[in-house]
Amino acid sequence: MNVAVLGMGRMGRAIAGRLVAGGHNVAVWNRTPGKAGEIVSAGAMEAASVADATTGADVVITMLANDDAVRAVALGPLRSSIGGPTVYVDCSTVSPGLSAELAEAFPGRYVAMPVLGSPDAVEAGQSALLAGGDAGVVDRIRPVVASLSGNARRYDTAQLAMTAKLATNLMLLSEVVALAESFAVGRSGGLRDDQLRDLLGASPVLPDGLANRFEDMLTGSQDGWWATVLGAKDAGLALDVAAAAQVELPAARAVRQRYEEAASSGLRDADIAAVAQLYQVGAAH
Repeated sequence: MNVAVLGMGRMGRAIAGRLVAGGHNVAVWNRTPGKAGEIVSAGAMEAASVADATTGADVVITMLANDDAVRAVALGPLRSSIGGPTVYVDCSTVSPGLSAELAEAFPGRYVAMPVLGSPDAVEAGQSALLAGGDAGVVDRIRPVVASLSGNARRYDTAQLAMTAKLATNLMLLSEVVALAESFAVGRSGGLRDDQLRDLLGASPVLPDGLANRFEDMLTGSQDGWWATVLGAKDAGLALDVAAAAQVELPAARAVRQRYEEAASSGLRDADIAAVAQLYQVGAAH
């Protein structure tokens, strides 16, 4: 299929690379040029504009940072440049409300398909896709879905797919904070890092998603792909979903605050694992 991928952050590049490897004709675009060199070398075409990227596309995918970025692209140059049978797929993590807005703006050809997994998981075909929208429209993009992952869950609406993504993200964000605080308790009581590694790294209560960040959190690495500022954003979106149903989430509020504090303390672009650096034994917080 002819596919345009808009947004060349790490996840966008991973999606584009996977599609190129799957034999699709891929055009890519990014607001700031020059981030797609590796993908272009692999066979994609870098476009100078959204209109150029989407010309002749069967499927257009956006993978952007937040509601504002998606709204600016989707309801701006994208809506004015695509038509006919082209299907628009948003893989970004945005509010369910924006997903509903996009479904209305692109009737009969919109799918929300947020991704569960890291860029490495996407590149390996091991991510999970949460596809929300009309079943017939989802079926039309089956070759793209199959190239990206063999694990796709379907939801009746775009809003449900995005809610599922936010519920999952909140769980991992909360687990990262909980592990950081467990490290802080152990260190405060005199446990060495090697003892914490032996104790908690082998614990049966450590889930796989958290185990992937265990060593980075223990050692203070800032590498990764899910920035603290985006973690704060996602926790906030989860809170908004609950608030709309008049449900209070006090733990989620505390989790969002931790990521906001990490982002404002010089760790804005560091991976969410860097929240562990807020817990320094002997320092007041």
